[in-house]
Amino acid sequence: MRAIIATPDAGPGYRPDEVPDPVAGPSQVLIAVEHVSVNHGEVRYARAFPAGTVLGHDAVGRVLRAATTGTGPRVGAWVIALGAGAWAHRMAVDVGAVAEIPCGMDVAELAVLPTVGVTALRALRSTGPLRGRRVLVTGASGGVGRIAVQLASSQGAEVIAVVGSASRADGLASLGAKEVVVGIDAIAGEVDVVVETVGGVVLPAAWRLLSPGGVLHSIGWASGEPATFPVNSTFAPGAARSLRSFGDVASPGADLACLLGLVRDGALRVPVGWRGSWRHLDEAAAALLGRRVAGKVLLDVD
Repeated sequence: MRAIIATPDAGPGYRPDEVPDPVAGPSQVLIAVEHVSVNHGEVRYARAFPAGTVLGHDAVGRVLRAATTGTGPRVGAWVIALGAGAWAHRMAVDVGAVAEIPCGMDVAELAVLPTVGVTALRALRSTGPLRGRRVLVTGASGGVGRIAVQLASSQGAEVIAVVGSASRADGLASLGAKEVVVGIDAIAGEVDVVVETVGGVVLPAAWRLLSPGGVLHSIGWASGEPATFPVNSTFAPGAARSLRSFGDVASPGADLACLLGLVRDGALRVPVGWRGSWRHLDEAAAALLGRRVAGKVLLDVD
C-alpha cells in the first residue's frame, strides 16, 4: 500500500513509499483511509520518528475488517480514528480508539478533529466547571485553539483568544471569544485557566497572568523556542497555581464520539483551514509551519 513514512536522514523527514499492509490484531479494526489531517508536530518533528515509521494520527475511513473479538464498528461503517499510522491507504487501530460516524455528516472534514479535539476536550474537562471563569487560549487561531475557544465558551467561560498577528484573528469572535488580542502583552488582569499552545516566551508570560488557584495547561510548543521562567516566578502568596503537561490520548473512542455529537448538533465547528490531496503534503506542511493556516490541514487520500 502507499503510505507516508519517516525518513530522518533525507528530505523534509518524510516521503511517500510502498509499505506492507498493516496486520490488525483481534481487538483492532482495519480501516480503508479516505481523509487524514496534519498536526504541527508531525511535520516539525518528523525526523524524530524511526526510519520507515508510517506517520500521522488522525483519520476518517471505512472499516474493511471488524475486530474478531466482536466489539467495535461493523464492516463498511464510516469511522473516525486516533492512532499511529494514519497517513496510509490502510490503518489498523484499536476499537477503543475509533468512533462510528453518524449518518448524514460530512465525513471528510471530521478527519481534523481527533488530536486537537481530544486534547482540548480533556484539558478543559480536567479543569472543572468553567462557568464564570476567565479562560485564556494562546495560539487561538490553530486547531487546538479554535476547539478550545468553542468548548470553553459553550460552558459559560469568558474566553480571551491570543493570536500572533491581526490577520490570524478572523473568525475567533464568532466562535465564542469575548476578546481577541494580538500578543499576550495586550491582556489586562488575571485569568483563571490557560490553554497554552505556543511555548517560548508566551509560556512564562501566561504563567504571570494566572490567578491564585488557577491552572495552566501546556499542551503545545508551536514556537519551537525555549521558555525561561524568571527567578521566584513560581512563588506567589495565596492558593497554589498549577502548570500541567498534556499527552494523554489513551482510549479516545468515547471522547471522539462526544466530539462527533457536538459537531452533529451544531455546537462545534470543525477547524479546516487548508484542504488538498495528500500528494501535496509538502505544500500543506510549509503553509502550516509558516503559520498561514487558520485551523487544521485536511488531506484527501487518493
